[in-house]
Amino acid sequence: MANSAGSKKRARQAIKSRAHNGSIRSMVRTYLKKVDAAIETGDQAEAKAAYILATSKLDKAADKGLYHKNKAARHKSRLSAKIKALA
Repeated sequence: MANSAGSKKRARQAIKSRAHNGSIRSMVRTYLKKVDAAIETGDQAEAKAAYILATSKLDKAADKGLYHKNKAARHKSRLSAKIKALA
């Protein structure tokens, strides 16, 4: 348990940031699922639209350190390949 005032404050901040980060991660996963759902339907235009939104959210999360930049790039690459295969 935190003893000093500074460590108590950091513990409070960690709780807040954990909740915030979890919220952003959940949002990114939701956008990725929307792209996958659009790919499953076979509608390339809808998939591209969902992909654009998902990549924006994913890049912002990677910039904030929630995801490693290579993980974000890997997700984008795989989704892009799936969308191109629909044509």
